[in-house]
Amino acid sequence: MRKLIEKIEQYAKENNIPIMLPDGILFLTNYIKENNIKSILEIGTAIGYSSIRMALIDKDIHITTIERDEGRYKEALKNIKLFNLENQIDVIFEDAFNVELSDKYDLIFIDAAKSQSIKFFEKFKFNLNNNGTIVTDNINFHGLTKEKVIKNRNTRQLVRKIKEYVEFLENNQEFTTYFVEDGDGISISKRIKSVS
Repeated sequence: MRKLIEKIEQYAKENNIPIMLPDGILFLTNYIKENNIKSILEIGTAIGYSSIRMALIDKDIHITTIERDEGRYKEALKNIKLFNLENQIDVIFEDAFNVELSDKYDLIFIDAAKSQSIKFFEKFKFNLNNNGTIVTDNINFHGLTKEKVIKNRNTRQLVRKIKEYVEFLENNQEFTTYFVEDGDGISISKRIKSVS
């Protein structure tokens, strides 16, 4: 099992595909265990790495994950099959903004286009169980959110969007959020009041 996981990690590295950093995935999987989470919606499958790691925690965990890139989607399906997790992980090949779901989840994991995090949060919060959590990865964006000067214009714009997202979370009246430095920075948002 470990060998297969290492193979995916190696593939991600060689093909420049962003996957969660080791202590980030460790934090996430521990959070899932400690909070007895069984249903997960993931925005941004990539090659299926985090879905697989989450599904391996417990055979009763079910994950719906969305990926818009065809190459990554196919690679994810291949990897999920390697682990015999097809019954636990459903991969939707579509842009997340075009996906309408009626199911409710214990945890929503946002790990897709960083510039769209606010929109993802606002769209999918309605799919969250009352006591559910929305987790977002890459809050530090390789430490760049703490840099004073960023030369690259595109990177600068992306970092500005991430900072706006952090501000959005901090000022959100509906959710309470805390941040951890594990991995590339993770936010954990819990709904303050129940919605009917």
